[in-house]
Amino acid sequence: MRPPEKLTIDTPEQIALEFPLAGAGSRFLALAIDSFVQIAILLVLALIALLALWFRSLGFQSLATWVLAVLILLAFFLYYGYFAAFESLWGGQTPGKRVVGLRVISVTGQPITTFDALLRNLLRIVDQMPGIYAVGLLSIFFTSRNQRLGDLVAGTVVVQELGLPQADLQSTQVPTTRLGAARLTIEEVEVIQAFLTRRADLPDYLRGRTAAQLADRIRSRLELPAGSHRDDEALIESVAAEYRR
Repeated sequence: MRPPEKLTIDTPEQIALEFPLAGAGSRFLALAIDSFVQIAILLVLALIALLALWFRSLGFQSLATWVLAVLILLAFFLYYGYFAAFESLWGGQTPGKRVVGLRVISVTGQPITTFDALLRNLLRIVDQMPGIYAVGLLSIFFTSRNQRLGDLVAGTVVVQELGLPQADLQSTQVPTTRLGAARLTIEEVEVIQAFLTRRADLPDYLRGRTAAQLADRIRSRLELPAGSHRDDEALIESVAAEYRR
């Protein structure tokens, strides 16, 4: 069974959002980078442990014992909590995923929660069996959304981050008139941000149609005159900038 290349979600606003699914290759590249980060941190901890042993030989046994105990706890957390901690704090990304351009999201298109991050990584112990992520790789190949076991249990998927750089979004000009963006719901704002992030990768016809649907929704929600803001994308950008402000 060949999995689809994209996850399509129909929002309550009748707008279809498409998320390109990450394949096994890009996910393992991100995993390799994260593994190198973990190894580098472990080497630093090992050097500190050697210093603690040296201090112990000089007679500072109590201090050295405490330092070694803390290092063991840090190494345990690094191995088992690295992915969950970063994905929870970085909105579904680890250093490896950020470099490769991947992000973990919910199957509904929403950002993952701390519980989702903990749950999907709790199953990593099973996914990495027998030590080469064979179970996780098979699961990715044979599930319709490229999900490993942790993703299936947590209801998450890994997608490719495409579209405009974040700096481009932040450079949007703040509108001179208030549009009332604060009246939008969080879900509506997330749809707006998703469109602005991915619009550069949409075909022209789909980009124009999606912008028109989203702009009509904004005009209706904010009770804007029908003839105002004829440029749909300019209206969307203005609302997003006002909301961020």
